[in-house]
Amino acid sequence: MTERKELILTDCAKRENALLKNVYLWMSLGLVLTAVVAYGVSKNLTLLRFFSTNFFALMVLIIAQLSVVIFLSAKLQKMKASTAVALFLSYSVLTGITLSSVFIIYTGAVIAQAFLTTAIMFLGASFYAFVTKRNVASWGSYLMMGLWGMLAALVINMFFPGSSTMTLIISVVGVVLFLGLTIYDTAKVKSINDTYGSEMNQDEFVKIGIIGALNLYLDFLNIFMYLLRIFGAQSRD
Repeated sequence: MTERKELILTDCAKRENALLKNVYLWMSLGLVLTAVVAYGVSKNLTLLRFFSTNFFALMVLIIAQLSVVIFLSAKLQKMKASTAVALFLSYSVLTGITLSSVFIIYTGAVIAQAFLTTAIMFLGASFYAFVTKRNVASWGSYLMMGLWGMLAALVINMFFPGSSTMTLIISVVGVVLFLGLTIYDTAKVKSINDTYGSEMNQDEFVKIGIIGALNLYLDFLNIFMYLLRIFGAQSRD
């Protein structure tokens, strides 16, 4: 078994397949954990009321989420693989608490429709990242500008609520933007694998899998949330 692991870690092509499999396994585990926590909190009225009506508690949650992402991204190379795993799972739990109100705001049918559509779109974007010969790395600066533009639009829409049409446009643009990020982040994992050549150890293998899973987890959730708004608005019309 040890020899087989060493062969995978030193063979770039085999390691790429193993690494991407590891990324999607961790991402899936994170999504399942988030869904279970969100559903559990939504069924506990005391917890739901505490986190949805207590501004201080909500701010602590959001700050904790941001802190975990920033710390994990900045200190990944220096931390142990077990620490990276613990931080990723902790982030999944915190996100589950934050998203618990989804089960109250939207019907089960809308949630299922949004999730299924997200899964299909996400798989399509991931497949494109696998087969494309284009230099996806060049998308980075444009996607970053798109993120800042989306953030500005969301802030403006928050303080100066516009029409439902504007909200719909922002949601559609958000879906397209995070599909682009899904392609970019998937290709990025492949690129990182190539830069290691035959020098990747088991600890690095796990940590790269975790940071890749975190990026794709965030892409998936953002697509899901924007689709929820789109389908939720349609169901109310």
